[in-house]
Amino acid sequence: MKKYSFLLIFVVAFCNVFAQEEVTKSGWNFGALPTITFDTDLGFQYGALVNLYDYGDGSRYPNYNHSLYFEVSRYTKGSGINRFYYDSDKLIKGLQTSVDISFLSDQAYDFYGFNGYDAVVNSDWFDDESDAYKTRMFYKYDRKMFRFKVDLQGRFSGENLRWAAGVNLLNFKVGSVNIDKLNKGKSDADKLPSVEEEPGLYEKYQQWEVISEEEADGGFVPTFKAGLVYDTRDNKPNPMKGIWTEAVVVGSPEFLGGESSFAKLSLTHRQYFTIVPKDLSLVYRLAYQTTIAGDVPFYYQTQVITSVLKGAASEGLGGAKTLRGIRRNRVVGDGFFYGNVEARWKFARFQFINNNFYLGLNGFMDFGRVTDKIDINKEGVVTELALWPGYESTNDYFDSDSESMHISYGAGLRVVMNQNFIVALDYGMAADDRDGDSGIYIGLNYLF
Repeated sequence: MKKYSFLLIFVVAFCNVFAQEEVTKSGWNFGALPTITFDTDLGFQYGALVNLYDYGDGSRYPNYNHSLYFEVSRYTKGSGINRFYYDSDKLIKGLQTSVDISFLSDQAYDFYGFNGYDAVVNSDWFDDESDAYKTRMFYKYDRKMFRFKVDLQGRFSGENLRWAAGVNLLNFKVGSVNIDKLNKGKSDADKLPSVEEEPGLYEKYQQWEVISEEEADGGFVPTFKAGLVYDTRDNKPNPMKGIWTEAVVVGSPEFLGGESSFAKLSLTHRQYFTIVPKDLSLVYRLAYQTTIAGDVPFYYQTQVITSVLKGAASEGLGGAKTLRGIRRNRVVGDGFFYGNVEARWKFARFQFINNNFYLGLNGFMDFGRVTDKIDINKEGVVTELALWPGYESTNDYFDSDSESMHISYGAGLRVVMNQNFIVALDYGMAADDRDGDSGIYIGLNYLF
């Protein structure tokens, strides 16, 4: 504890030495990082990212005219990000325009079943030091996703009420984990068993027809969005006061090539309170998302709908962007509720290489649960497991009516340049061991 206290004192003292009045930025500025980060669910990330900001003549600083984001990176657990993102309220007069083009690959995408605690997660099955070990890939499948997304927002006659519209074209390619690829270069003792020898949950769900043959390999999901946004924030990257509330309906028509037709409703309310002017705020987010029509393909159910992307992915519940410290995709249902409460403290400000910096600490609590469950036909499960009495039972996979609130809590650090380029570190802990243990996440931006 003493060494951490000393480090904090040193950082504050260092920042005070260089603290000056904030510089007003103009023209093009950029933040660039070699992408060396860590996510408990994904592993270490390596690569590079660049974020360019055009502040124009500086009269709107810290608001920008244009933002361009480029990232090419890989994670040691097999994920990859190739992304371009553009955001501007100057490209088209009177409109906020956002464009995202991404290819996201994940050779070990987390899959724990449906309906939260109703789906049993047996950690011994993927713990290679346990006597009950099956395979480290038991709760995984391979997923590749291409995304082309355009979002528009325009104002009504008032200052703060806006309409939102957009199109999001998603193409999912789903399959079993490529065990041969993962086993390359490993000794026989360290090799993973094949999915034929030791099928995982994804393979079992296909065998039991919980996942249909049509959906098992992924598919194309075109969605169209319409909604209303009420926004009184004083600063988008990290507001000190204001409200950001939205109601969005997303629809996917089968006639455009989708697996099925469906519609979802998303309601999100965020509010920001100033405790100490410029330095300390209390913020919270409450969100509800549910299916209002049609049948949703299983591979789309992890998508969390928002009016604007805050990172490369908006998925969960569980993981870096929703319930920190809880296993990624642990809470999946036809409808769900989640929330986050944070205290955010800017404890030091300074200038370096003619740029404005501040350091921030935040403490948080995250929570969420399934509100509308995915229907599961267990007939195939019961039939097959009955053939292996004493080996496995439905209780190893399903615990009906067990779903309740999933809770995590933790703390984080932010390093922020020119109020817009934000490097984030969060550490979260799950309150219930059915959700895992804890998670460390290094990435970009505040959560909301």
